[in-house]
Amino acid sequence: MTGRSVTTVEPLGLPGVFLLHGVRHADERGFLRKVVVSDVLREAGLDLVVDEVVSTANEAAGTVRGMHYQAAPHEETKTLWVTSGALVDVLVDVRADQATYGQHVAVRLSADDDLGLYVPPGVAHGYQTLLDDTSLTYLIRGAYSPDHARTLAWDDPVVAVEWPLPVTRISEKDRQGHPWPPA
Repeated sequence: MTGRSVTTVEPLGLPGVFLLHGVRHADERGFLRKVVVSDVLREAGLDLVVDEVVSTANEAAGTVRGMHYQAAPHEETKTLWVTSGALVDVLVDVRADQATYGQHVAVRLSADDDLGLYVPPGVAHGYQTLLDDTSLTYLIRGAYSPDHARTLAWDDPVVAVEWPLPVTRISEKDRQGHPWPPA
């Protein structure tokens, strides 16, 4: 069992982006993990409204997905965690009114670490898998709108994300992402 009995929320360097520290309780059967507790989010000033629950599965280490976000008025808030495997998650601030515009943060997440992320509107999200068979679960506020979906170039030299592995798989859509600054 962990030493904590409640989840906690930690700011992660971009306004509105938070690392969620979950809690794991283990015994001879396995474990129970709490990553998202709405009362804890509310106390931190975050609102957890779920319009969609989405999961992704990635077969190969080195897979890159992103950098995705939705433009106004159909922005999304994402709360996510890794359910199997491990990855490096990258978040880029695309909000022109923020001092952190154009900056990014990266964090390693795995199914073993009980961490999650809270990603507000205006922050592009992407990741690279570090292990084969890596999966995520997302709680999303805001319905997906194809007309408002945006993809920032995963390899943009201005944003300069340093992916930890060579890219083994990436969709054609993500390969064709827009350069900085966002459109």
